[in-house]
Amino acid sequence: MSKFADFRIGCAVWAYKDWLGDFYPTGSRATNFLRLYGERMTCVEGNTTFYSVPTPETVQRWADNTPETFRFCPKLPRTVTHGGALMPQLSAALDFLSLMQGLGPRLGPIFAQLPPRYSPASFADFETFVVNWPHHKNPLAVEVRHLDWFKSPQADRLDALLTRFGVGRVLLDTRPIFTWSNPADDPQLRSERKKPRVPLRPTATANVVLVRYISHPELDKNRDFLAGWVERVGEWLAQGLSVYFFVHCPDEAKSPAIARYVQMQLEKAGIGVPPLPWSLLESPPQQLGLFS
Repeated sequence: MSKFADFRIGCAVWAYKDWLGDFYPTGSRATNFLRLYGERMTCVEGNTTFYSVPTPETVQRWADNTPETFRFCPKLPRTVTHGGALMPQLSAALDFLSLMQGLGPRLGPIFAQLPPRYSPASFADFETFVVNWPHHKNPLAVEVRHLDWFKSPQADRLDALLTRFGVGRVLLDTRPIFTWSNPADDPQLRSERKKPRVPLRPTATANVVLVRYISHPELDKNRDFLAGWVERVGEWLAQGLSVYFFVHCPDEAKSPAIARYVQMQLEKAGIGVPPLPWSLLESPPQQLGLFS
């Protein structure tokens, strides 16, 4: 039995050219980005599958280019989650799940991100979808964005359903990017895909917890929020839960370094997380210098 808790940390993507020279060695080819990413982080949020369903050959290539201990958390395609009701798309969702089996042991929870317009008025549709998901085959995690999902009694009703079927509630934390009120300092000002301002409901509804931390580009503006997450992650791991911690940033160049900072704070707190592969490299890049 491993002496380490079941904790993984990563970013939303692996193919980001502006990581060259910091996270990736200068001159690295795009075809090697996933291999390099897998040598540095322990999981990735599969944003790419939200926009385009890969071929079986591509899925096999993903598996071939990552360690067996690495985990992908692929998003259900937007054609499944953003077209209205979920149940008419159940067959497509199950086809996607079958496709992702090509990742083998590298497949983490499948991630369903629901759009802001999908409200508790669709609870019956959502419940039927959850009931029909093959939970024995692969765990499901869900992110809701309509604000009514965060209000009683709908929030409690949702948590009860997710808990009953062991579905994780994806915990989206956008506080860092909305805390600073000066419009001129808006970290999302140049972002193509802005994150929603939703309440944080840090509730574990399954044995696996997915955290999506939307960081401010400036490390100092994250420290208090991350201190709270370090404490909570430590509590969850002590309870035997598995935790995936994904760091996003409107300035994506900063995401790996902020993820590394989270790892360092967990280690500093004496929480038994596995070592970050990036830190075990012979000559790891000093990306924390981005914040100096």
